[in-house]
Amino acid sequence: MELGGRLILDGLEILAEPHEMVAIVAPSGSRKTTLLNCRGALTRPVTIGDIGVHPASRAVRRRFRRDHLGYLFQNFALVELESVEKDIVDPLRSMPRKRRPVTSDISTVLRDLGLAGREKGKVYRLSGGEQQRVALAAVLVKRPSLILADEPTGSLDSANGHVILRCIRRLTDQGSCAVIATHDPTVAEFCDRIVDVEQFAALNQA
Repeated sequence: MELGGRLILDGLEILAEPHEMVAIVAPSGSRKTTLLNCRGALTRPVTIGDIGVHPASRAVRRRFRRDHLGYLFQNFALVELESVEKDIVDPLRSMPRKRRPVTSDISTVLRDLGLAGREKGKVYRLSGGEQQRVALAAVLVKRPSLILADEPTGSLDSANGHVILRCIRRLTDQGSCAVIATHDPTVAEFCDRIVDVEQFAALNQA
């Protein structure tokens, strides 16, 4: 894999099948986020399945992200001055109307995440863990075929971390695939398969 003309990881392939959760395991600074960004067509050097994302136009990559991708960012990627409901709905407005979630879908997902009745509340009034669950709610209502999660339990206690993982598992049970970057062994053990970046790099240099 090259990024900006610089070799990042040579020969590493991350294959994720429908119904599967794959953990990318490495300590901080080991390019886990870079791998996720490539996988999600946020940076160019990637091909995903039979969808030509590289070399692809911005429009092709944008459609891929709109139609197939749900990304749970480490920094949540929420607009803190907006309401919870608006932060969930606004990123989905570019989707075909028939695929957009209805209010009842959002309320159900928020209830399942322990945020019942918080639709109209401002995001900045929420704790970090609550904001993480709002970010997950946006992924859940979209029902993407590919879920990318960057340290999805980093702001949560053990109980809420398991809520996040079980919700991702629910989507993979329905046919999605998930790739999760983590340094938490508990998260890795929850997944079906583990890709150890440091181990791969060591073997590649041997």
